Amino acid sequence: MSGLGSGVGRDVSSDYERFIAFVEEAADLDRQAAQRAVKAVLQTLAARLSAGEARDLAEQLPAEIAPLLATDGGAEPFEADEFVRRVAEVEDIDRKDAERHARAVLLALSRSVSVEEFNDMVAELPKGFARLLPRGKRIEPMPAEDFILRVANRAGMDADAALQATNAVLETLAERIAGGEVRDLIDQLPPELHEALRRGDALSNGAARRMSLKEFTRRVAEREGVVPAQAQEHTRAVLATLREAVTPTEWLDMTAQLPEEYAAVSARAS
Repeated sequence: MSGLGSGVGRDVSSDYERFIAFVEEAADLDRQAAQRAVKAVLQTLAARLSAGEARDLAEQLPAEIAPLLATDGGAEPFEADEFVRRVAEVEDIDRKDAERHARAVLLALSRSVSVEEFNDMVAELPKGFARLLPRGKRIEPMPAEDFILRVANRAGMDADAALQATNAVLETLAERIAGGEVRDLIDQLPPELHEALRRGDALSNGAARRMSLKEFTRRVAEREGVVPAQAQEHTRAVLATLREAVTPTEWLDMTAQLPEEYAAVSARAS
């Protein structure tokens, strides 16, 4: 998906529509849910920022969204966990969904204001907010330990087993997709996960290797030393975490290279 633009000198209503549509896609929400998420996240963000920074952000946003950042008080010094808790409370949802909504709205925000303005906002937030902020040149990738912990929690395994599963899935995925797409994944993932991707890319000489889901699962099972049924569950856990670790655009680019049968392991999972 292309960027949303700066919002300067463009039709306000179309900018608003793009912002909401982006959140719908990034968080897998319908329109009304996306609107609720935008309201909850931006109002909570306004409480965390200085009044001056909130006003600066608002000046670059569509008129329908800008008032959500209105604040008269000083920045409340809460951490990322409290941010998510407040979003969850406003939306009346669980914290897991609230975190997903926060990431989607903050990604849309990053594409709606200037790079300089977004960086000014990030500078006011503690380092713990990195997990909620978009990945890319401006923001550090999801930490490897966070990635592995999420895989472990999803698959019901310990950290060592989750690391082994992650490496097996990423190596096999890098065999299945084109070398350019592997490089794009490397750009957005922590260094600890790069070697597995490079191994798979080298095995296929940078060309996407045709592979059924059954064959994909067999290769993961062989590399991991488990039975294929377990490998499929582990693949689902790793891909669900990968979806959280990269931008929505990168996820769509990557999954576009996979046949429809891969939806069994790449569809949004809990």
